[in-house]
Amino acid sequence: MVEPESHTPSESFTTLPPPERKVFGGHLPPPTRTIGLGDKLPPPRRAQSGSSSESEEEDDSKIKVEQLPDATKASRRPPVVDCHNYSEFNIHIPAYTGYVAVSGHTVAVASHHHLRIYDLSVSASPVWNLDSKDGFDTKLKDFKITALEFRPSLNIEDRGNFLWLGTKDGHLLEIDVRTSMVTAMRPAIHAHTVTHIFRHGQSMVSMDDTGKVLVFAPPEGVEMNLATLQARVVRIAEKQEFAKLLGGQLWTSTRDPNGGGTVPGTSRGPYVRVYDVFTPGAVGRSLLPTEHLGAVTAGTMLASQPGHVYLGHEGGHISIWSTGDSEGGPPQCVEVVKVSASDVLSLEGVNDRLWAGSRKGLISAYDVTSKPWTITNCWAAHDKLPVLRIAVDTWSMEKLDRLVVYSVGRDEQLKFWDGLLGIDWIEQELLKRETEFSTFRDMTVLIVSWNVDSAKPDALTGPPENVNFLTDVLTSVDSPDVIVFGMQELIDLESRKMAAKTVLLGGKNKSQDGTISQKVSTSYKKWYDRLVLAVRCAMPADSPYTVIHAENLVGLFTCVLVKNTEKIRLKHSAVTTVKRGMGGRYGNKGGIIARFVVDDTSVCFINCHLAAGQHHVRQRNADAQAIVEDNTLASEASPADEIVAYVNGGDGSAVLDHEIVFMNGDMNYRIDQRREAVIAAVKAGDLEHLLIHDQLRKEMKFNRGFRLRTFSEGPLTFAPTYKYDRRSEEYDTSEKARVPAWCDRVLWRALVPERVQQLHYRRWEANVSDHRPISAAFRITVKQVNHEARAHVKAQAMERWKAVERDRLGAALQHYIDQQMI
Repeated sequence: MVEPESHTPSESFTTLPPPERKVFGGHLPPPTRTIGLGDKLPPPRRAQSGSSSESEEEDDSKIKVEQLPDATKASRRPPVVDCHNYSEFNIHIPAYTGYVAVSGHTVAVASHHHLRIYDLSVSASPVWNLDSKDGFDTKLKDFKITALEFRPSLNIEDRGNFLWLGTKDGHLLEIDVRTSMVTAMRPAIHAHTVTHIFRHGQSMVSMDDTGKVLVFAPPEGVEMNLATLQARVVRIAEKQEFAKLLGGQLWTSTRDPNGGGTVPGTSRGPYVRVYDVFTPGAVGRSLLPTEHLGAVTAGTMLASQPGHVYLGHEGGHISIWSTGDSEGGPPQCVEVVKVSASDVLSLEGVNDRLWAGSRKGLISAYDVTSKPWTITNCWAAHDKLPVLRIAVDTWSMEKLDRLVVYSVGRDEQLKFWDGLLGIDWIEQELLKRETEFSTFRDMTVLIVSWNVDSAKPDALTGPPENVNFLTDVLTSVDSPDVIVFGMQELIDLESRKMAAKTVLLGGKNKSQDGTISQKVSTSYKKWYDRLVLAVRCAMPADSPYTVIHAENLVGLFTCVLVKNTEKIRLKHSAVTTVKRGMGGRYGNKGGIIARFVVDDTSVCFINCHLAAGQHHVRQRNADAQAIVEDNTLASEASPADEIVAYVNGGDGSAVLDHEIVFMNGDMNYRIDQRREAVIAAVKAGDLEHLLIHDQLRKEMKFNRGFRLRTFSEGPLTFAPTYKYDRRSEEYDTSEKARVPAWCDRVLWRALVPERVQQLHYRRWEANVSDHRPISAAFRITVKQVNHEARAHVKAQAMERWKAVERDRLGAALQHYIDQQMI
């Protein structure tokens, strides 16, 4: 391989051999089948089922979605920190031209010729406002600041008070932030723009854009003196866009092909270069990730994973590297994890969590010990604008008794966060002690789910199973407090074709709000009227019900009724829809999400119709993920401290903000067995054997990335509900001869599992559709919070946290000392 940089002879390359090419003719022949005379011909290869609007390509894209870290239990509560006397909100950091360094209460912000120094213990305004046009009282004039870092000091009172500045002209200056005086300088020690300054133990390292690195390492026990200390020069590749000292080694990377950003003739890149700048004469190493990735944007190490470096990449990947073995072996890429659909712009190891900043202003904290990774926290940090930098203020542990993390966003704001995530610990304590400030009562909920295959309510004629179906299902529970009807495929195929034409061709029938046509809406109206009438007839006259939600989405229909005696206790009702057909553009597949808050408990109901097809498990998983991770419900406007109905710091806008979530519908998960074997098992009553092969149960058990893993389901003691010949007891006898399956399901999840008890889970024998209807009844426990008592318990929890925080702070401090970052 040709070395792309002639000017760095000290580098060695660690690359893997090219993959072996397969010899022509070395492949196995395609499978063949011999059919004898008189043998029955095999059935023609089936075209893709029309009900599944997904293509195979789309299936592949969804495989990647499925492998993203699990966010189903992530806290959305911002981990704010209150260690400063004055807020940081007035500190303005110009995006891309602003540089910031933080030391306890002191914040230094440089932009072009200006240097502003804040002391948040005394004021929200700058205590010093310096301009290089005045030369900072030196002979240097009109320099532009391009890098900042606080230098170490042997004297405790001087720590974090001497600030090094790098400039566009290659100068290095040192300023005492307490007095704003220049205490030392080295004019033009770099002949070019200083791009980075790093601190490591008692040493400082500066770097410019031509690849010149200066290492300032005073003898042990001697105070750093910029003016007199002789720096050692190290040469590295020029124009490195990413550079960071990690574990005492300088890690760099660039996207520029001339600077060796990608590898000619291979599909892997970018090059990562690692230099041991503290060992004179050490050889720089050029490394490659195990697959082609986007440019490196950030890098960090984790206290809980010693010996590993994490690099963030454009394209949403994080690559994990071993730092090399004790015998001097090179660092190696050991794993690549896809964490986001968009770029990872910033990355920082904080305590035992990996914090990453996204283009949409979110900071996510990852637990990297689980496989797949889990997101433990994910909060809006910078108002939907990119998070450009995340960094730990290592001085904060000794100056403020906190582990403070700061982030800088494209919104030009500086934000401070609690690196120990104390607010989560306090919330967990409150959850454990909830009985001390809450009263509880029980309610009953009845959920009816049915894919009606476009049958009209007046088709419920003939045998008593049809005529009495609605009455029987409504009286299966004694006077339920909440009744939820979740129906699928309310419109027939002709109407669906018409609906497709309406969406694709912009037909005349489509109204401004996106509803389809009069013919279709009539189907909803007929079912709505019939369901409301059935409730009125089946329930006692002195216990009337009111419809609080009625929503439709191309075939899906949800109707939620509540007893009038309970209706007065309801608040914050909301409903939204998620389209999943045709890549999210069409609602033939998708979900309707409805919710309300009763007393101080939030309850969410999802009615869904997932991708069809015997083998489209991944598409169903992706549909389920899109629905449970939806965040388009109307949020609650109350202050965050007063929101007690939602969980994980949520405001009710996301499905997983709710304390109790029910999910019903035609989920389309099939049984991985031959049709004959399934029918034989059903006839023999051997459902246990079939459950082993049920796709939904298998995904819940074996797929760690499956988003419905945190949901529960009652025992399946009834025969598969799909697919029947209409008005018969026979499973599908058409040409397609589909395998019977439990397509229709009801799942639930609850913050406190004991607060949901299933009363029944069964099927009904109405036979006017190709699916049998199912119902599930539950007893749920709802809470009412005494806010005064809660505030008292919270104050006690905050006191207990202080002791826990001291212990965790000690462990974090030791890590940063070991890494020589302090």
